[in-house]
Amino acid sequence: MASQKAIANEIGRAVQVAARNGKGWYNPHMAAAAHAVVERIPMVDLILDVRDARIPFSSENHQLRNYHHRARRIVVMNKMDLASRTHSQGWARYFEQQNCFSYGVNSHNKESVKGLLNFLQAQIRDLKRSGHSSYTTTVMLAGVPNVGKSALANSLHQIGRISAAEKGRLKHATVSPQPGETKNISSLKIASHPNIYVLDTPGILPPEIHDVEVCSKLTLTGAIKDCLVGERVLACYFLSILGSGDEYKKWARFSTYEDERSLEDQKAEFTSASDSDVKRKRQYRTDHTQDFIVQEVRRTLFETISTYNGNPENELDLKELIKIQFTSLREAFQVPAELGDDDAHGKVAAKLLNLYRTGRLGHYTLDPLPMSSL
Repeated sequence: MASQKAIANEIGRAVQVAARNGKGWYNPHMAAAAHAVVERIPMVDLILDVRDARIPFSSENHQLRNYHHRARRIVVMNKMDLASRTHSQGWARYFEQQNCFSYGVNSHNKESVKGLLNFLQAQIRDLKRSGHSSYTTTVMLAGVPNVGKSALANSLHQIGRISAAEKGRLKHATVSPQPGETKNISSLKIASHPNIYVLDTPGILPPEIHDVEVCSKLTLTGAIKDCLVGERVLACYFLSILGSGDEYKKWARFSTYEDERSLEDQKAEFTSASDSDVKRKRQYRTDHTQDFIVQEVRRTLFETISTYNGNPENELDLKELIKIQFTSLREAFQVPAELGDDDAHGKVAAKLLNLYRTGRLGHYTLDPLPMSSL
């Protein structure tokens, strides 16, 4: 969609300008981390090229592009719970066509991580048979910021120790939704007999990213800090993606179910409850992650898109639709009416981005499959 691409290009150019002006991601810390990762690559037995399953191409680590030792490299598509299942299957086929091992995982799902650990142990047994690994095996997690390396390292460490029935205090890598929180390379044990250690490394991006669409996708998914372009612009980008696909059509039921409790029904409860209940439920109402708020947001988005008479493929019409959606979402998110437009829209944007990034508003893969794999 041309109008969606226009928003993506606007974001990408803003990110590039910020980077050139010294406000970007590549600071002395990242430069030192990049050097440290490159130094350790020859010393490890296996590299996990961790990527965001929503952007399997855009989240590629530039340091590993020239690493051709396929037997010692596995592409791990993390955050599978946030991506389109159909597109993820297509990307898995693509990596297979490239003679590259790949594995999809959700680092917050125990069974998913256990499956990855079993897969890794099988690969390591193959390495040992071919003489490429000693009794102790070291696995490096490498990737761009915020693809979930630390969360994955922690989950592998916890499940690996439980499987090995080891005692002692668990170590933890720092996990944060903000990119760039991992500062140093840390080692965690994930298996015994034989011993396997995983190295959690800081997220690395190149000093410059020349593709504006890659910049926009990295920013929308949280690999580049929001402050470079602002949450409102990113929320507009998400809304343009939402309107161009079919995901929102699944929410038609929130508009048609007669037996669904309406938002007004829930509001009525507050007037008849006791003082303590009122206080508790008002706190509940301010939490945009509660199910009834999320359902109201889905209903609002479905109805604004479905009833819009303009053409979202036209840039001006798309901007008008997004403006309507921001206004409607103020009520859905129960943003106080006394707030001015700027503050209210800022709150709407922050809440909307949070719901998108946590998978509450559907599953999206932003990178199209290469033509060769279709």
